[in-house]
Formats: sequence, C-alpha cells, structure tokens
Amino acid sequence: MKYYTLLAVLAFAFLQRTTASLEVKGPSEPVLEGQDVTLECVDTESDLNMSTVHFQRFSKYSKMWYRLEMDQEYFYRRCFLYDVDVRREEDRLRLFIASIQSWSEGPYRCVSENSFAPDNSSQPLTIPIHYMREVAVHKAGLGYLTRYSNSVQDLKVRLGDDVELECSTSASEAPEYYWAKEGEDWILPSNKLKLNNMRDQNGGRYTCSAQSPTVRSLMKKRTISITVLPEDAAWYESTTGHILMVSGAVLVLMVVLISMAAFLCHRANQRKHKGPIDDRSQKKPIYRSSVESLPSTTGDKQPLV
Repeated sequence: MKYYTLLAVLAFAFLQRTTASLEVKGPSEPVLEGQDVTLECVDTESDLNMSTVHFQRFSKYSKMWYRLEMDQEYFYRRCFLYDVDVRREEDRLRLFIASIQSWSEGPYRCVSENSFAPDNSSQPLTIPIHYMREVAVHKAGLGYLTRYSNSVQDLKVRLGDDVELECSTSASEAPEYYWAKEGEDWILPSNKLKLNNMRDQNGGRYTCSAQSPTVRSLMKKRTISITVLPEDAAWYESTTGHILMVSGAVLVLMVVLISMAAFLCHRANQRKHKGPIDDRSQKKPIYRSSVESLPSTTGDKQPLV
C-alpha cells in the first residue's frame, strides 16, 4: 500500500514539474493603431525547453487556433498575417507585429508541445488597440450611408438661413466632440453645431475636434469654412442651391437615359413580333416553257442558285 502511495506522490510531483507555466507578456501602455508591438512568451515556474513552445492566434472566422510560424500554414500566414514575425533569441520566444491594425488585436497565446503537460498553454492575451478614423462634417439629419458622401468643406449660405452641422468619425471608443471658431474663445462640447439666422459675423472657420476619452493624445480634427453671401445673391450661388442644380441635372439625365432605353426596347419588340409576309405580295414564278421565259443565248448550263 505504501508503495502505491509513494508512486502516486512521485507521479503527481512529476506532472507538476512538467506542467508548462507559460505566460504571454505584452505592452503595458495603451497601443495605438499603426504602432509596432512585441509579445514575449515566458516560463514563470518550470525549466521548460522553449524550443518546444510556439505562438498561436485565434481566428474568429474559422473559430480555431493556428500557429504563427513557418509550418504547414505558411501560405495562410503570408496571405493574412504578413506583418507577423516570430523570433527565437537565446531561449526567448518573441512575436513582433509591425504597424498593428485593429483586426490584429488577438487573442494570442503560447503553447508547449510537451505531451506530458496536462495544461500546456498560456492564458490568452488580447491587445486593446485604440484607433480613430478621419472626422467628417456633414449636414445634420442625414443617414449613415449618405453622410460621408455629403461631407462639406466650404459652405456658402444665404443671409438669414439656418445652418446645422454634424461631425462624426469611427473609433475604438465613443469620442468626445468639441466645436470651436477661429478667432473666438468659446468651445461647444457637442458633435452638432447649430447657427440660426446667419449674419455676416457668423462667417469664418469652424473646427470640430474628436478626442478619445481614455487616450487623450488620440485626436482628429476637421475645419470647414462658412461664407455668408450678400442679401442680393442668387439662390443657386449657395451650397444648397448648387447641390439642387446638380441633383436636378442628374435627374434629367437619368430620365432621358431611361426614356431612350424604353424606346429602344419597344422598337426591338416590334421588330421581333412582326407578322409573316403576305402570300399575295409574292411574285409569280416563271417556268421554262412559259411565255414570260426568255430564250437563253449564252449557253450556260449551270443551274441557277
């Protein structure tokens, strides 16, 4: 009995010794999109042979872990993870990610090939990546699909008009928005700017700023110019009037093209459904022995085709 107890204790100690206490260490500071990132796999407790350890990344599309080294998945890695480089230096395993993007945030882990280890992988590490796209300024009230196609840079408005602008961007976190006017000291903490009954003094350069709530250095800006037209200016000189003229011209062109297409289709259908030729309109055949036939003087014996 003592023999089996001693054997069980030794087996448990052996398994504890061979258990891979792996850990993935990453950057301690916030990671911005476009930065170079280094991950390192370390063995915290046992003397594990690091040559048997490799990095893996989880794919949310295929729902599986795959290896990030030169192996049977070399083609896949080169196509989708060309910016990943695994290096082994003096019994250290590191993963370099050049110019990391939002889709490369992970999760990552390191795995040992030691078959005796019951738990041979580290805890997954996901790298939070902070990013912010360029800010777009458009008229308020537009849908998500049309706001970027209607982005304004130089806005011309008529005297007395109301103006309502909205700025937006895509970011890892909902940003904080601020409006400011060049030459004035006021700041409006909102993504919308509303100016009623425009006057000459309302013209100028307005800047919308978007800032990350956690990474204050992550900020994007967009500046637009607003010009107030004279009272006697024509309606089509304003930005809204210009857009209406262009939209009207496009609408007329579309109507003309649709009308031409319908006319051509109707004409083609008429030709396709044209009835057979009336038999009474066919010419009377001429026989060789008939009066209408002419005597041959050429001696040509070839049949008529």
